[in-house]
Amino acid sequence: MSNKSLSDPFKAESDLSHGAGCGCSSCHPAAAGAPAQPASATTSQSMDQEAMIDRAIESAVVRAVFGHHDASRRKFIKMMGTGTFAAALASVFPLDAAKALLKDNLGKPEKTDLKIGFVPITCATPIIMAHPMGFYERHGLNVEVLRTAGWAVARDMSINREYDASHMLTPMPLAMTLGTGSSSMPFIMPAVENINGQAITLHNKHKDKRDPKDWKGFRFAVPFEFSMHNFLLRYYVAEHGLDPDRDIQIRVLPPPEMVANLRAGNVDGYLAPDPFNQRAVWDGVGFIHLLTKELWDGHPCCAFGTSRAFAEEHPNTFGALFKAIVEATHYSSEHGNRMEIAEAISTRNYLNQPVEVVQQVLTGRYADGLGNVKDEPDRIDFDPFPWHSMGVWILTQMRRWGYIDDSVDYKSVAEEVYLATECGRLMEELGYEAPEVTYKSHMIMGKEFDPHEPEAYVDSFEIRRS
Repeated sequence: MSNKSLSDPFKAESDLSHGAGCGCSSCHPAAAGAPAQPASATTSQSMDQEAMIDRAIESAVVRAVFGHHDASRRKFIKMMGTGTFAAALASVFPLDAAKALLKDNLGKPEKTDLKIGFVPITCATPIIMAHPMGFYERHGLNVEVLRTAGWAVARDMSINREYDASHMLTPMPLAMTLGTGSSSMPFIMPAVENINGQAITLHNKHKDKRDPKDWKGFRFAVPFEFSMHNFLLRYYVAEHGLDPDRDIQIRVLPPPEMVANLRAGNVDGYLAPDPFNQRAVWDGVGFIHLLTKELWDGHPCCAFGTSRAFAEEHPNTFGALFKAIVEATHYSSEHGNRMEIAEAISTRNYLNQPVEVVQQVLTGRYADGLGNVKDEPDRIDFDPFPWHSMGVWILTQMRRWGYIDDSVDYKSVAEEVYLATECGRLMEELGYEAPEVTYKSHMIMGKEFDPHEPEAYVDSFEIRRS
């Protein structure tokens, strides 16, 4: 499919003509069979299979109306206007019906036996529970979900294509696409798994040190360098006047090793995913200092990610998997389902945790280790929509702390990796409400983030490496 066939045919500025600039096999026979290299977020690299079908049908119909004379099409739309032309065409040609007919006749998944990695944390709930509760099977997929020791392993297994898809941290597909911390390979993030769902946990000996200004010299753990855990911990201590690279130590530990290291005194605390914050309380070795929703309510954490190559080579499989994940995420978001889900995912082959610990996390009724029982129903929540603005925020923090330089195009990278438009379209198709936009402002520790001014945001911080 050519790049130009995926341009919006209802816009006068779109170029639908074939020729030297076209990437299709008709214009470049030598390139037949090779994937096109799209130049923008409106092309195939940032569109799911159904969106590409929609656009291709629209383009074919509009081209036919103008006898494949693109100059006439442009001139006519400029004169008439995009909306008027689209309405006029819809009145004489059943465009939506044509799209639906073709989608209904899509073939079966090209590959039905899949391997999906997950790190055993509650953030992976939709990916995990979709297995025992039949969400993958419903879409014709035979999925093997594989426990993974940590995020470096998940990254490497994904890059090596030993996993077809994986539970990832939301910064990971951005970093992998940019080649930051690993070799560069284009990855996409079709959906977020969970929002909130993390906490700062401290060793019981630090109950008298609740002010971060007293943490100078502390040793903290995070599960991965390219994680919301790392970026939120850095943000939090910096807002309290500590330089995260000079005043504290931050080390990477796989989540399953965190409680043991806290017990042994190897770390003073960690900003980690659950259930390991709650497990520290359950084991009597730590207390929950705060939930990360207190820093940024609704922040992203984990996601479903795959290589762009997998999605392009197996479009029907990718579409089926995408649907299964979105459905499982919405099912997980319903509080009435949380006890059932906790039972399903606590077992040895999944989280391998006491069901009571997982229930405390998922229901939000929990002991904090300080003698209190709290009710926070949205301690963890599940929302699949991958906001482009969240991707831009993550990139600003990568820039702030020196992981990337100032040459990054924040919006372009976010839109290439995070499939917000496609996820919204799929959510609506499945009967769920989806946002009408892909960017919004976010409030982090009382400071508003404007995704349209990322460099100004980075420059506003006194403590930074950039």
